[in-house]
Amino acid sequence: MDLKELAANALAQNKKAALLVGAAGAALLGFGLGYKYIRKPEKAVRVGVVSQILIHPLKSGKSVPVSVAECQKMGLKAGELEDRHWLVVTKEGNMVTARQEPRLVLVSLSCKGGFGYLNGPDMEELKFPVKQPENPILNCRVFSKDIQGRDCGDEASHWLTSYLGGEKTFRLVHYEPHMKPRRPAESEPLYPQFEQVAYPDYGPIMLLSEASVKDLSSKLDQEVTVERFRPSIVIGDCEPFDEDSWEEIQIGSVRLQRVMSCGRCILTTVDPETGVMSRKEPLETLKSYRLCKPSETHIYKKAPLFGQLHTVKKTGILHVGEEVYKITR
Repeated sequence: MDLKELAANALAQNKKAALLVGAAGAALLGFGLGYKYIRKPEKAVRVGVVSQILIHPLKSGKSVPVSVAECQKMGLKAGELEDRHWLVVTKEGNMVTARQEPRLVLVSLSCKGGFGYLNGPDMEELKFPVKQPENPILNCRVFSKDIQGRDCGDEASHWLTSYLGGEKTFRLVHYEPHMKPRRPAESEPLYPQFEQVAYPDYGPIMLLSEASVKDLSSKLDQEVTVERFRPSIVIGDCEPFDEDSWEEIQIGSVRLQRVMSCGRCILTTVDPETGVMSRKEPLETLKSYRLCKPSETHIYKKAPLFGQLHTVKKTGILHVGEEVYKITR
């Protein structure tokens, strides 16, 4: 092979290599642009601050305000208190809430040192062990869906039966970790199939802003407080109904994902200070300006929307005073 042929071969090889490198580079660039397009970087925008954290140990019972809480997949936990892990049922196992027994909103359930404590107006405090493994596990129903609960004993039953009038027999049950949970998706398809809860209506977290409550109060003859709407997390330093647009939020190490708005019912007409149900306000006023879009009536029907239901995307610790960030991509 003469010198001219060697030079020609070398040039051909270099061109081939250049083409391969160029093609590989273009592919990598295309992949990089594609990934960037698919997975855009997150942006965090401050939208408010946590003003209250409220745990409702007993479904329909009094809330317990705390300054720090664990935000777990199944809801809030502070010490021995877990959100909506206690439930009043009939002797047949059907759930009882303030919709049927409005004075339940005046009952407080607290825990300390392995004991539960029931308190209510004109009732002596009842102390009972939280763990009673010898007691039967009852098959209960929450919104017609089966779930279990450990019976809390005859003393708790007598206390509730007496407090609620004595005409019907009521039992107190406690959800324990080994029990089969409810799946919100069975009642509301918007929830992920893997989501699990104990005794909440739907999801583990309900979020509401102070500004939204003030906006509603401005339209009423008598002001209402956030306690009437039973949220888990209350947000301050934002505008009314800003929370409607927060699809994903970060609070400290906790990440929450919005699922849907909270459709309101007759329970909102129970005064949390008196236990009296008006059956009218603030529900009627909410219906005058907080109904869903026509395209969403198959979801919410005629229920007015107030507050937002979230799942827990990333667990962690919540503190009152922490800033809330809306996540966008």
